[in-house]
Amino acid sequence: MTAAPVAPNATTTETVVPVSHAPARRREGRLAAFLLAPTVIGLGLFTFIPMIGSIVLAFFDWDIISTPKFVGGKNFAQLASSPTVRVSFLNTFGFVIVAVTLQIAVAMLLAVLVQSKMPSWARAFFRSVFFFPLILSAASVSLIMSYLFNEDFGTVNKVLALVGIAPVHWLTSAHGAMVVTVLVYVWQNFGFTFLLFIGGLASIPPEIYEATSIDGAGAWARFRQITLPLVSPTMLVATVMAIISALQIFDQPYVLTRGGPGDSTRTAVMVIYQSAFQELHFGLAAAIGVVLMVIIMLITWLQFHLSKRFVFYM
Repeated sequence: MTAAPVAPNATTTETVVPVSHAPARRREGRLAAFLLAPTVIGLGLFTFIPMIGSIVLAFFDWDIISTPKFVGGKNFAQLASSPTVRVSFLNTFGFVIVAVTLQIAVAMLLAVLVQSKMPSWARAFFRSVFFFPLILSAASVSLIMSYLFNEDFGTVNKVLALVGIAPVHWLTSAHGAMVVTVLVYVWQNFGFTFLLFIGGLASIPPEIYEATSIDGAGAWARFRQITLPLVSPTMLVATVMAIISALQIFDQPYVLTRGGPGDSTRTAVMVIYQSAFQELHFGLAAAIGVVLMVIIMLITWLQFHLSKRFVFYM
């Protein structure tokens, strides 16, 4: 079978030469590397290198004066048998449970109230007021609060005396000191969580609330069946960040009570500071820091793992 002859005036298909985008991609890659370089360098210098250094230092005995001496797991064994370290971690866990629960509850309540029907100027005012404590120095706030809660001349006890309540030993009793520490911490830090919830509530379509209102659902039913499920992704982020921050608490108990009375308000980070900069046991301080870092990572992983059961995405 012979092929059909090609007509003399037939045009042949021209070969299309593909245009190479490699130079443009290389330019974009260099630009991206240039823009990311400060962040990457900053994370490397101030996060990853110190983190690796702390892990390595945890296996050494070093007082910053003499040569570091490798001791293996001696520092971890010492912190496991230390009553002060054990009490400090128990205090930290107890503080986290109470402070984070109160912080989330207060932030959610205020966010719901602010997002309710009120003038826009009032919303802006309350957002600024509730966020303002967060921009203040934790040390200065704690110092002022130590005067307010002073047992002898504090304003809080003077106000309580006006209604016939005897002076409370706020900073000189174990329970009172922890209560003040929790209140000061929550007052200063709930503003960020409040703004997170404001954003989460603003993303809920108002048509959903209108439909439930038509069905006769009350305020509590709308909050439980609509608000909580739809704001659960924000709740997850807020809880993770609040727990990570609370596990690293230092300023408030250090300024208010120096960890006292006794060890009632001594936290894990305070023991790290004491071991490193007061006792010059930098290896032990690094070991405590490594344990705290592992605990933070485990709790964060557990939160995200369990979030599959209670977080709903629209």
